[in-house]
Amino acid sequence: MRKLVYYIGASIDGRIAGPGGEFDFYPVGDEEQAAAYAAWVNARYPETVPTALRPHVGLADAANQRFDTVVMGHGTYRQALAHGTPSPYAHLRQYVLSRTPGAAPDPAVTVTGGDPLALVRELKRQPGQDIWLCGGGQVAAALLPELDELVIKSYPVVAGAGIPVFDGTFDPTRFRVTARESFPNDVTMTWFEAVR
Repeated sequence: MRKLVYYIGASIDGRIAGPGGEFDFYPVGDEEQAAAYAAWVNARYPETVPTALRPHVGLADAANQRFDTVVMGHGTYRQALAHGTPSPYAHLRQYVLSRTPGAAPDPAVTVTGGDPLALVRELKRQPGQDIWLCGGGQVAAALLPELDELVIKSYPVVAGAGIPVFDGTFDPTRFRVTARESFPNDVTMTWFEAVR
């Protein structure tokens, strides 16, 4: 069965973005360190690079290795729209969860206001690769019962405020560490699997 995987970057204090959705505060090291880190990540998760950026990082023809579907919250999708990108991951099936659903500005994007757990359970029953949960914190909290794996890129910075990795009610949920990788730019990537 397909897995729901929350693949996300976070600050030391657990913020995936600043109060205005900004994420450019993540330190990635000097130019050489940043390039090496990006190459490592892009080689393993090429489908997480937005379609418009893929040609610029040598991924124009890269096959999807892990994911063929992306689920995101409306706040995450709004960031793409603000940059003039109505179909940010055109190489994936795209679902946007919204409390105020309406037609998406691109037919390749499905906007739904239905039950997020029901949507993910239905997607998991379908054949295909894993499902990437792109963000944000409220969607991640709502989908916590269906999260199979977390891939957290931890950046060495404190945001102080912003969008949390999980933004929901108190609901302790166990995960176990399955792997960890550290990089010369002080970023750490940790893989967790759900304990059920």
